Amino acid sequence: MANKEPLIITDKHQMRQWSRSNRAKCKTIGLVPTMGYLHEGHLSLIQESQKHTQLTVVSIYVNPGQFSPNEDLSTYPSDFLGDIQKLKIIGGVDVVFHPQNLYDYGQNDGFRNSEREDGKMVSCVKNSGMGHETWVRVERLEKGLCGKSRPVFFRGVATIVAKLFNIVEPDVAVFGKKDYQQWRIIQRMVRDLDFGIKVIGADLVRDDDGLAKSSRNVRLSAQEREKALSINKSLFDAKFAAEKGQVDCKELRDSVVQAILEAGGKVDYAEIVDQESLEALKEIKSPAVFCVAAWFGNVRLIDNMEINV
Repeated sequence: MANKEPLIITDKHQMRQWSRSNRAKCKTIGLVPTMGYLHEGHLSLIQESQKHTQLTVVSIYVNPGQFSPNEDLSTYPSDFLGDIQKLKIIGGVDVVFHPQNLYDYGQNDGFRNSEREDGKMVSCVKNSGMGHETWVRVERLEKGLCGKSRPVFFRGVATIVAKLFNIVEPDVAVFGKKDYQQWRIIQRMVRDLDFGIKVIGADLVRDDDGLAKSSRNVRLSAQEREKALSINKSLFDAKFAAEKGQVDCKELRDSVVQAILEAGGKVDYAEIVDQESLEALKEIKSPAVFCVAAWFGNVRLIDNMEINV
């Protein structure tokens, strides 16, 4: 129902109580985890959740555990009141779970910008004393792609999602396929740790010009945004070429890298991997996904294209 005012819950104990009360009434619950600054991509995840469950919870929480101190935690865009208005317009969101700090256990502030492990900066979460020190790792799937340049990222993602699952206790959780590696990691975590949750991957959503929807897009200048279109254009070209019989991954990869570099971007990675195992492929003989991360200006963008030949 449009213009429905969602209940805003900030306390994790109240969130768990709400879920258990509704589950006792045989209501099914869907969870859409977000870091806020919602766009059409997020809203499509909510609509997907509503297809599968009677109640929908949207979490809005910028997770410090997935940022290293040299990353953009402090500048990550936020507009909580704007997010609530968008959720009212789309309707059907029953609860917004908006905790202040899920790493605060009443002993200290729970996180700081100087965590160190073996002398190296690790993440923005404190790991000593009475602070948080338990982490979830999906060891093989987290190593490639984004895991190469962001070594603490998926540790933080898997841990916060596990915490949200334990707090909200959903029947279904919806993740966007734009973050393809993240979606597969959460699927594997749920399988391996026997969470009784169905994880759904929702299709990537693009702007009219083809750029993948992202909260970080707002930080692109008009010129940078135009140049960043080289990512999706070259991915579409690679998909078309593969469907026409070009299955050599090196040649496809080189074409995408060249297009991004010529547009003035800096490539973090461009890899064609198996859709399930995320292992790099030499030739496309089974369902594959072409994953790309590239910098334009100070903004790191990710995109992907599933290839089924």
